[in-house]
Amino acid sequence: MTAPLVITVQHLYSTPGLGVRPGFCGRGTRAWAVAHGLDWAAFVREGIDADVLIATGDALALRVVAHARTMEAGHG
Repeated sequence: MTAPLVITVQHLYSTPGLGVRPGFCGRGTRAWAVAHGLDWAAFVREGIDADVLIATGDALALRVVAHARTMEAGHG
């Protein structure tokens, strides 16, 4: 059985292709988390299971998960 993928702020802040610099901004992501009922402080401390982000159905969340998978596979 494979361990669940935990998305961290490192993944969040390094996701490419969103603008001139890679990553999401902290302020916008914090607001996004609140809008989706997610605990921002817990996410910063512990990360969040990829399945929780996938369940939001949000395109940007799916992009972060895809990036994290790439990083964890050693390709990012």
